[in-house]
Amino acid sequence: MKLNKIISVIALGSVIFASCGDDFLTVENPTAQPIEEYFTTADHLQEALVAAYAPLHWTDWSNGQYNPLPIMSDIMADQIWVGGESKTDNQFWHLMMNFEALPTNCMTSIWVCGYSGVKRCNDLILYTGWTKAAGNIDAQEETLMLEQARLLRVYYYSWLWKFWGNIVYYEKNLEDPYLGTQFSADEVYAKMIADLEGAIALGALPMRQPDDKAGYLTKAFAYMLYAELVMYQKDESRYATALGYMKEIIEDSAEYDLVDDYGTIFKPAGEWSKESIFEITYRADAQVRSYDNVLGAGGTILPQLIGPYNMVEGADDHKAGWGFAPVRKETYDMYAVGDARRDATCYDATVNAYEARYEDTGYFLEKYQGLQSEYNTGDGAPDMRFGNNYRIYRFAETLLNAAELALTSDPTNAKTWLNKVHNRAGLTDTVDATLANIKEERKLEFVGEGKRYWDLVRWGDAPTVLVPDTYGFRTNTWSESKKYLPIPQSEIDAALGTLKQNNY
Repeated sequence: MKLNKIISVIALGSVIFASCGDDFLTVENPTAQPIEEYFTTADHLQEALVAAYAPLHWTDWSNGQYNPLPIMSDIMADQIWVGGESKTDNQFWHLMMNFEALPTNCMTSIWVCGYSGVKRCNDLILYTGWTKAAGNIDAQEETLMLEQARLLRVYYYSWLWKFWGNIVYYEKNLEDPYLGTQFSADEVYAKMIADLEGAIALGALPMRQPDDKAGYLTKAFAYMLYAELVMYQKDESRYATALGYMKEIIEDSAEYDLVDDYGTIFKPAGEWSKESIFEITYRADAQVRSYDNVLGAGGTILPQLIGPYNMVEGADDHKAGWGFAPVRKETYDMYAVGDARRDATCYDATVNAYEARYEDTGYFLEKYQGLQSEYNTGDGAPDMRFGNNYRIYRFAETLLNAAELALTSDPTNAKTWLNKVHNRAGLTDTVDATLANIKEERKLEFVGEGKRYWDLVRWGDAPTVLVPDTYGFRTNTWSESKKYLPIPQSEIDAALGTLKQNNY
């Protein structure tokens, strides 16, 4: 069955790892059966698998914060503003945007969600061993469970690594007093990439899941995660392997391709299209998720966050929201005439009456706008009745990764792959395969998808691009000392002196 249909199943006896020193929130086992006995059957192991996937859905709203994954890096880049009522509304977003986040006022939810995911993946690996010992799992299913657990664990660690760098890393859950070893960002990378390579070597996952298992990991997901980590670390020793993985998706697989119409990618009908390599799936019909049940089954609050404030609904299909993440005017203007990505990215809200809020430009992120025709009903919070899946990896990124990795080794194919993306946007010219042109294409292609900030950092462009603007919204310049967010002060305090704070 589809993962989004069973994501509300919580593994009995599982716990949420809140921090390296915080208390645990225990999910009680209603059967009173010892956990060592409970997780020895295939059905119960499936519950643990679903529980390991569950934290993917929590970042938009949990732990008292709005941290939607596609937005939290992009607010530190140069294509969207923060918005909201004022610069004190979701103030830690504004501080992040201006490179002045504080340990006492910074993003914490992704930290908690990431470590919750790590904890549950470690549980899944442990429980798989118990199930094997009980003779209730065959070798193929065991390998499939272990590969998913390890891939998910690396993916959760990648959140923590990119935002905070110097983090606590472990592959076996911590025991009392729950204090782990903090490693440097380079050391964390080495551990992640080794784990990822080991997971890929298991080879149990298909290149693409069948439709009834959409939402589960694939070999293509593993390959994209590998390329992302290697390119961000600038680990040239692994570029050839990363390129080989991209080529396998492009040339040796009939599972993926670009869709013809860019404008359809982010519509509900475009979910899990042939272009989609991985999406975080939200299911909103009959949802029960609410502010007092944030981990319940349901949709995402992201469209509510980024819709135009107090908009009079009815002139078109868009729904009103809270006015966060307005698209910069410069972003709208960067597209050439005829580029299909402009209108698919930038919603011109001035066609309706709405209330302009802080940093308003008239443009909002079309890719994740809520639609009246797709708004669902349920028993949960109305703000969370949107079923917009988060697009994490698309085939367009595969092509552009490959083009960048092959610039010197295979320039002919690099040009072909680059122009597939360029021409799909409706542009009829041909561009040369240069790093500058690849940078430009990624800039146009991935607005609002959580790619831009990391691209600027890894290319070394952040110090010259992320500078004070002419509006007075961003007054600070990015520097290497701002590469990592400050670790939340609550985590520093809970770690009893074992956790060193980042520079900030």
